[in-house]
Amino acid sequence: MSQLDERRLARAAQFNRLTESGPETDMGKLMRQFWQPIALGESVEVGAAIPLKIMHEELTLYRGASGKLHLVGGRCAHRRTLLHTGWVDGEQIRCIYHGWQFDSTGACVKRPAEADTGMPRTKIAGYPVKEYQGLVFAYLGEGDAPEFDLPRKLLTEREGALVANGMERWDNNWFQQVENSMDAVHVSFVHMALTVGAFGKAVTTGIPELSYEETASGIRQTARRSKDNVRQSDWTFPNNNHITVPGLTPEDPWLDVFVWMTPNDDLNTTRFMIYSLPPGASEASRMRFKTYFAKYGKYDPADHHDALFGSRVWKNPEDTFVGLTAAQDYLSIRGQERVTKREDEILGRSDLGIVTLRKLFWRELDLVRAGQPIKAWSSLDEPVELPHQPGEEPAVAAQA
Repeated sequence: MSQLDERRLARAAQFNRLTESGPETDMGKLMRQFWQPIALGESVEVGAAIPLKIMHEELTLYRGASGKLHLVGGRCAHRRTLLHTGWVDGEQIRCIYHGWQFDSTGACVKRPAEADTGMPRTKIAGYPVKEYQGLVFAYLGEGDAPEFDLPRKLLTEREGALVANGMERWDNNWFQQVENSMDAVHVSFVHMALTVGAFGKAVTTGIPELSYEETASGIRQTARRSKDNVRQSDWTFPNNNHITVPGLTPEDPWLDVFVWMTPNDDLNTTRFMIYSLPPGASEASRMRFKTYFAKYGKYDPADHHDALFGSRVWKNPEDTFVGLTAAQDYLSIRGQERVTKREDEILGRSDLGIVTLRKLFWRELDLVRAGQPIKAWSSLDEPVELPHQPGEEPAVAAQA
């Protein structure tokens, strides 16, 4: 093997640390130290259960008779049957196969066919969950769950704010999508086609000057296209991005958008979104917001993979907002392969955000591997002012 080949393999191994999220990997251990979104609250009715796969782990999410959500392992400890096919009984779940019943901690509390033998010591996994602004978050790490701090988005909690949710299942690695959050240059090209409304007009006017600042919660990204065209985003470690985008019409206020990328495994990712319309919007704006997300909010570009890659024709001309933006991002990110070969890429100055992001993750991953505590990431104390359009002062001071 040549020295060039050896260097390429070493680079590939280093990049794999960023993409592998299994429980025994450095990244898997790192990601499990944070609350992660795992589902939409509306996807689980009272008395129902659904299967999930989060960071390679099979799970069962069910809603008890009280309306409270519970998260346990995906399979019964007896004969390994999928638990979501069973029944919810009060706040517990019963296996369809032989009736073994588990509480919300994963402890087996009933074995109907083994009534005289007591309960087994073996239990399945049980994790804390929390519903927040339409999303379901879970803590899959060891020990007590941390304070529910980083996932909170105070802009969405203001009295009078409207919130909508989105969820997309993409068939590629999660880290490519996180990198896209730190790539302010891509919007000048990816979102140029069909000019995505006011958003496209604001961000496709030129190549920005870039700057990145590590904060208490993550990375502040600034893209300056001109004196009066400054766009900022606030990225929260390890996988959430906060941006602002124009409203549905020129009369509507700009929206705050929060996007999480949750690994299902190394080849699939679920994206969760919170869209927030600020307080004080007119009744007409509020109605447009509700109507739009009721009609178009469930679009998932991965469901249209063949059509998008086959023709690049946008077949929903009425939707030049969420759907079109998602389709454009999907084409560019999914087009990299399901797990891109970073060892073969050629980076330039415009990739400063990508380099900054990777260095930050490698720093934290090295701490995990060494058994040392990572940085104590926390929500910012100071307001996060995200410009809402070229030349306009931020309409709201935010905390992300």
